[in-house]
Amino acid sequence: MQPNLRLLKQVQEQLAKVQAELAELVVEGTAGGGAVRVQVDGRRQVRRVQLDPAVVQASDVEMLEDLIAAAVNDALRRVDEAVTAKVGAVAGGLGLPFPGGAL
Repeated sequence: MQPNLRLLKQVQEQLAKVQAELAELVVEGTAGGGAVRVQVDGRRQVRRVQLDPAVVQASDVEMLEDLIAAAVNDALRRVDEAVTAKVGAVAGGLGLPFPGGAL
């Protein structure tokens, strides 16, 4: 097998492994000092939203909406960081250049 084809096969195998790992990844974003917690998976799907009952009773709807949006954005940022780290590790391990930015 030619060197380029071997490298391509290696990249495909590593990326398949990363995709499987990301399918299992779940990160949590928080807002309001933990009053709102959001879990997002590696495919950027919101899996769960948790609200502290004390915040729900004591807050107005507008503030709660802002906290939920902030928690979702925090979780999505964490997913992006995890994806970048995993793909960057594969690229670096294969000697390929990979910019550190989000995918």
